[in-house]
Amino acid sequence: MSRIGKLPVVIPAGVDVKLEGNSVVFTKGKTEKVLDTRGHVNVSVESGVLSFSPKSEERQDKAFWGTYRALANNIITGLTEGFTKKLEINGVGYRAAVNGNILELQLGFSHPVKYEFPQDVQIVVEKNIVTITGQDKQVIGQIAAEIRGFRPPEPYKGKGVKYVGERIIRKAGKTSKK
Repeated sequence: MSRIGKLPVVIPAGVDVKLEGNSVVFTKGKTEKVLDTRGHVNVSVESGVLSFSPKSEERQDKAFWGTYRALANNIITGLTEGFTKKLEINGVGYRAAVNGNILELQLGFSHPVKYEFPQDVQIVVEKNIVTITGQDKQVIGQIAAEIRGFRPPEPYKGKGVKYVGERIIRKAGKTSKK
């Protein structure tokens, strides 16, 4: 039994949920998100609550049960509150700036790194903190991982791009022989 799949998803005010075949359509204002269940789960909407159940007793349908419930919950959270990831840039001369929908990073290379991000994602830079916000959890996480991948933190001085709150395990440097 899926512990996550059993939990109902409460639909907040302002979010409309419609079932169209194997798809669940979420709308809030002009924004519309579609979750295609591909027929692996049964979906029901009753009195402001969205609930999922497996289509059959097959192992794959049971696996998708909790997955689709979590994806639906993430869509509703994204439409109402949004998601945020924060990155911290450490290093002498390391900095970031946003020009339109391009993030320009100075990360110690001979050239600036230019990263183009989608229109529905907002990136704000304050001192050495890059804040990424948007409605889609997967997109926000992927953008944060790609930006971190340009210069991951190194273990000796901790220079590079890391998540805020991430703990970098430090190594001892070389020691001189006496």
